[in-house]
Order: sequence, then structure tokens, then C-alpha cells
Amino acid sequence: MNKGELIKAIADKAQFTQKDAAAAYEAFVAAVTEALKNGEKVQLVGFGTFEVKDVPAKTGINPQTKAPVQIPACKKPVMKFGKAYKDMINN
Repeated sequence: MNKGELIKAIADKAQFTQKDAAAAYEAFVAAVTEALKNGEKVQLVGFGTFEVKDVPAKTGINPQTKAPVQIPACKKPVMKFGKAYKDMINN
């Protein structure tokens, strides 16, 4: 499913127009993005949690030259699904 198909599915399930569903989708993404930028965790009970993890700096290897390369520390957005959601998918 791509973005367009998701918007169409939201429109069908919520009985929205596709324009309204697209606006709701964009608002959801913007709200989650803003919360993550501010260092907040977004918990959707029964679905999952969006959060930002700190990834420490590490040394990697350039596969072509075999030379060590320093990889800087960064922040990585992650989505962790909740147990109830995982159980629903597996049954």
C-alpha cells in the first residue's frame, strides 16, 4: 500500500472525501514529526509508539578500500508496535 492507496482507504473507512482524508493524513504526519523533533514520545494505545533513539558514534569500514570510517552519532526515529497490535496481526 502506498500513500495514495492509504489516503483512499482512510476516505472509504471514515466516509471522508479523499481531499479531507489527505488533509487528515498530512496533519497526522506533521503532528508526529513535530512531537519527535521536540523530543517527545507519541504513544497510540493499542497500536504502537513513535520515538527518537540516540545512536552512538561508531567506526565502520569502507567496503571498497577497507579503510576505517568514523560514523558520527545521530538520532534515529523508530516505531515500536504494541503487544495488542502484534497479537492481532498474528492471529
